[in-house]
Amino acid sequence: MKAHHKPLKAYPKISIICVILLLAAFVLLLLVGLSLPIIHPVYIIQVFAPSTNQPATSSASELRFGVWGVCAYSQLNPPSVLHDDGLCYGPKLGYANVIPTSLLSEIGLTQTEVDGVLEGLLGVLILHIIAAGFSFVSLFTSLFLASHGMTIFSLVLTIITALLSTIVFVVDAVIVGVAKSHIPTLTGNGLAVNVGNAVWLVLGALIASWLGIIFLSARACYCCGVRRKRYIDDGDEYSNDNSDSNND
Repeated sequence: MKAHHKPLKAYPKISIICVILLLAAFVLLLLVGLSLPIIHPVYIIQVFAPSTNQPATSSASELRFGVWGVCAYSQLNPPSVLHDDGLCYGPKLGYANVIPTSLLSEIGLTQTEVDGVLEGLLGVLILHIIAAGFSFVSLFTSLFLASHGMTIFSLVLTIITALLSTIVFVVDAVIVGVAKSHIPTLTGNGLAVNVGNAVWLVLGALIASWLGIIFLSARACYCCGVRRKRYIDDGDEYSNDNSDSNND
């Protein structure tokens, strides 16, 4: 097997760093892509009724929106407790006709208000999974940096991952911001909104992806201290153009 066909044969430090960064991006994006109601602890938006001195009831006082649906919680059935599937609605892409009207009335919302606040979210929900897919492929191609062509291919995939992650983060953040400003007004401050942990997970994936681009770009353009490597023959051995340097 030629040297440039073997993983980690050249530029191993850059390869390992890129694999770690892109693996982190993949895991974070996958967690968000499989968020509530598939993975209960991960959600995009939390809509809740501020605590009062009223006795605890089983009526829904909190909604959490994930990529694939919505889960409702009450004071007697809080998020920290294992829940029956009946409290979650989904998995389904989009929120239209997912939340029962009775539940929305119980928490003080209408379907029109929910649709207005979450308008546009459906268009980027699937991007969470697509971005995770690109990061998954790019973490494997980053193992073969001995090949300049594979390096460019990995760089392109990582750029796509970073751009998709940026789009997802911006849209998620904007929608949470709109919800935070509109829902309290629509409900007379009867409900409040918090940003979900999924938004911060996407931010982490975004940062990891852009860092990966920096390292891959350094390898692709032989800059930032990265030396060009020259293969002696079709075997496994190779050498730097500057033979006195062992830098990656």
